[in-house]
Amino acid sequence: MKTIWVRDKWLYVLLIPGVLYFLIFRYLPMGGVVIAFKNYVPFLGIKDSAWVGFDHFVQFFNSPDFGRLLGNTLWISFLSLAFGFPAPIILAVLLNEVRHSIYKKLVQTSVYIPHFLSWTIVVGLTHLLFSVDGGVIVELVQNIFGVRINFLADPNWFRPLIILQGIWKGAGWGTIIFLAAMSNISSEQYEAAIMDGAGRFRRIWHITLPAIRSTVVIMLILNMGSVLNTGFDQIFLMMNPLNRTVADVFDTYVYNVGITRGSYSYSTAVGLFKSVVGIILILTTDFIAKRVDEDSGLF
Repeated sequence: MKTIWVRDKWLYVLLIPGVLYFLIFRYLPMGGVVIAFKNYVPFLGIKDSAWVGFDHFVQFFNSPDFGRLLGNTLWISFLSLAFGFPAPIILAVLLNEVRHSIYKKLVQTSVYIPHFLSWTIVVGLTHLLFSVDGGVIVELVQNIFGVRINFLADPNWFRPLIILQGIWKGAGWGTIIFLAAMSNISSEQYEAAIMDGAGRFRRIWHITLPAIRSTVVIMLILNMGSVLNTGFDQIFLMMNPLNRTVADVFDTYVYNVGITRGSYSYSTAVGLFKSVVGIILILTTDFIAKRVDEDSGLF
């Protein structure tokens, strides 16, 4: 009798590139986080740099930047979670209700496209639409309401623009996993519900949503782990001197302190703080999910 290794050898061969990627780019760099506890000097190297323990963490927690960065990051993260997380679920439910296969595939393809655009292109399109000098949205708002709003420079509009960009870029791609979960729902359940007189909304509420509940919970747990990870590219490209007070987050702070100022140990400590909080949030959300529903959760 062939062992599982021999029987599925080609599957394991296909697994090698993914394993190598995570080993080289995800796990091996973890050894460098030790500089968060040292006063790292590039000329001395990691080994010979002086050990300072938790000094960098204490300095960061006591700095006036900590409260501002934490507030900005949490605001953007939780708004993204509140509006961005349900978006692919709602879109997937709507697509699942489309019965015309050609139209459904056309819409699916259309909503997938933004995912493959870089944040540079997305931000460029945003500037074209919201630029105070001839932007389509700015001109439209002025014609309707008689006011000319500088959306890109106004701090009050920074977070809504970030959330809208995230939904437009990621909602379509996020529907893939939910549509896959919906494909396992037996059509007999819908037919029985129709025979009982259930309308479309009731079928969605009592059949579709309960069937994908475990998938929704797992995706929520994974999203909670990245609450403090707002994404560097998008924030950095949208940030300017006029909206910096609400735009500066942990990711941009690590870049400014670590790369532009050369404070490698201090910026590593900030990044490590983010990672630890992310792990805690994942474990906490998973624990709560299991207490609510034993079939939910990751671990």
